[in-house]
Amino acid sequence: MSESDVRFPAYLVSSGPAGPNAAFATLSEADLDPGEVTVRVQYASVNFKDALAATGKGKIIRRFPCVGGIDATGVVESSSAPRFEPGDAVIVHSHGFGVSHHGGYATRARVPAAWVNHLPAAMSTLEAITLGVAGYTAALAIDLMELNGLAPDKGRVLVNGATGGVASVSIDLLAQRGYHVVAVTGKPAEADYLRSLGASEVIASADLPAGSKPLEAALWQGAVDSLGGAPLGALTRHMHKDGVIGSIGNAAGLDFSSSVLPFILRGLRLIGVNSDNEPELRERIWKRLGGDMRPRHLARIARVIPFAELPAAIEAVVTGKARGRTVIDMSSATASSSP
Repeated sequence: MSESDVRFPAYLVSSGPAGPNAAFATLSEADLDPGEVTVRVQYASVNFKDALAATGKGKIIRRFPCVGGIDATGVVESSSAPRFEPGDAVIVHSHGFGVSHHGGYATRARVPAAWVNHLPAAMSTLEAITLGVAGYTAALAIDLMELNGLAPDKGRVLVNGATGGVASVSIDLLAQRGYHVVAVTGKPAEADYLRSLGASEVIASADLPAGSKPLEAALWQGAVDSLGGAPLGALTRHMHKDGVIGSIGNAAGLDFSSSVLPFILRGLRLIGVNSDNEPELRERIWKRLGGDMRPRHLARIARVIPFAELPAAIEAVVTGKARGRTVIDMSSATASSSP
């Protein structure tokens, strides 16, 4: 059997009369997109972006059909790029992966070398996908915030949307680095989970101080914001002098209302965090995730499920019923996964 005849299962997002729809499918090597590195995928994950793409609730996919999944870990099968050799354990994420280029919801992926990173020493492919693009984004946000003055001795750091994937990893990373972390959540029943990751305080979203003045009581030296919308606008009014916010998501909306006063009177820094980075920055952040930023509680954050349960997991994420990181064990994917 030639390479082009090799068949494998995938989860494919297509476009129909009613909009995008996703279903199990069977592909061949010839269906894969161009790239220097071919990876045998062991794990993928379910991110909010993946759920929006698969359900059509967000305009995420930029070409159809497209294998979903914006991150994956596995082992290099072949490579024309000198940096990678067969057998290397790697992670793939960001850029067009799972959006305009076939992604991680298949047992094979072929991608540009610039989208691939070696795993840090002694980090397994399961640990790496538990971090995935969410953990990379969390680490990049903290890296940028610390470059802009965030420090453990300057006050409390808020993390909102706290049970989500990026937020859960952010709590773990910040607590590991000595920060007093305040986890803000709309799911108060998850308080024990959030404290187990290192949160010093857990506050219900409804109990956050409100107020509509341009400057309110200064409560936080830093914040990792995965919500956007009105919650981000409220954060700008409650930051310390020289406070810093890392903006990583838009679960509560694309637009927010604020004033210039927090920026010119308190020196607020609002930093956008984009994970589509060049290889040098990716390498530096992944090395930190394997070193001084290495998380302590990945096993608590991950829920590992078989490939066949991917549609139910996507529904849980898009409806806000998931917690932490949902990991797909791609070794469970067989032809029977594609009815």
